[in-house]
Amino acid sequence: MRTQSTTQNRLHSIILFVVSWFIPLGLTACDPSSSEGDHRSVDVEGAEESLPEADYVPLAGEDWEISTPEEQGLDPDLVEDLYRDAEDLETLYSVLLVKNGVLVAEKYFNGASRDESRLLQSVSKSMVSALAGIALQEGCLSNIDQKMIEFFPEVADQVTDPRKREITLRQMLQMRSGYPDEETDPAFLEALYQGVYTPLVEGFPLVSPPGTSFYYSNLTYSWLAVILQRACGTDLRDFSQEHLFGPLDAEVGDWLKDAEGNYVGSGGIHLTPREAAKFGQLFLDGGKYQDQQILPAAWVDDSLKIYSPGAKDYGWGFPFGKLDYGYGWWHASVRKHDFWFAWGHGGQFIVLLDDLDLVIVTTADPFFGQHDGNSWKHEKEVFGLVGDFISSLPAE
Repeated sequence: MRTQSTTQNRLHSIILFVVSWFIPLGLTACDPSSSEGDHRSVDVEGAEESLPEADYVPLAGEDWEISTPEEQGLDPDLVEDLYRDAEDLETLYSVLLVKNGVLVAEKYFNGASRDESRLLQSVSKSMVSALAGIALQEGCLSNIDQKMIEFFPEVADQVTDPRKREITLRQMLQMRSGYPDEETDPAFLEALYQGVYTPLVEGFPLVSPPGTSFYYSNLTYSWLAVILQRACGTDLRDFSQEHLFGPLDAEVGDWLKDAEGNYVGSGGIHLTPREAAKFGQLFLDGGKYQDQQILPAAWVDDSLKIYSPGAKDYGWGFPFGKLDYGYGWWHASVRKHDFWFAWGHGGQFIVLLDDLDLVIVTTADPFFGQHDGNSWKHEKEVFGLVGDFISSLPAE
């Protein structure tokens, strides 16, 4: 039986969650013994001091077919290096590798365990994007060029900026709605902390004409979640379980709500790392899981296209370099490899290496309510861990 990570029950903490780009949930450790590896020395001819052998053998279970890196054509020495380096990260919870559709490596750290649902932070945006594709398939939406304002009749008459009437769901998925990155202004952050979002359709100013520029707007994805629930006329968590996670043999853990009772689309979905890996494999396999087409293949293709080249550029010191954006997914390049990834604050990653048929999943402390230099330092360490591993992989 799975255990749920501890979430803060007070409304203030729930509201803080929403800025999921940089504020995560502190989670209570569960089953500390599960993270203890069996460290054995390995003989290396000519070496003055042998290194400990990293134990990354996947745990037995019915949810994944198990194999080894060697059997799937993945260099075990590179995998060994990855997990040995992972041992040094103080806030890392898990690292999983899925090669050719089978689980080949898995380990949990710092008190984490296999069956524990974790807050995935902004990885949830990739899942909300997937739900939009399902809503389109189910007929809840007629097309993604529908106007945002159609779904907010209670504020439509208050809108004074005519450009807001032209914002489409497509632009929202691409983070090109024209609404600002909330991190750029303390007033925007303060408004987010209040947790009442519908009035902000009018209350927040546009900083560019819709469709022209990328801005990382958490509100945009929170509004998308509200739109999906209204369009489908059902509880969004139930809808996601019926049409996405259930068919993946996964179960949504907690999904936090805002002060208005809406599921927060910018982040907040809890899954186990193995379930997160299934979501990644779903996209790597064109929306199919065990011969069932859960997502339209065309939607997967559209989601993993670059609409905003150079959406973020953190400079040469950043492990992934310049970042592009699709529908709720990021794109990056490391040496010979181009890849897409879902990204949540603290170090939550689902990385899709299509050229190697490889999914990399990490979970880490999401630093709920903390968006300072310390949280970014640890998040960047997870970036570095994943980036170094990708860099070490040969092209196929």
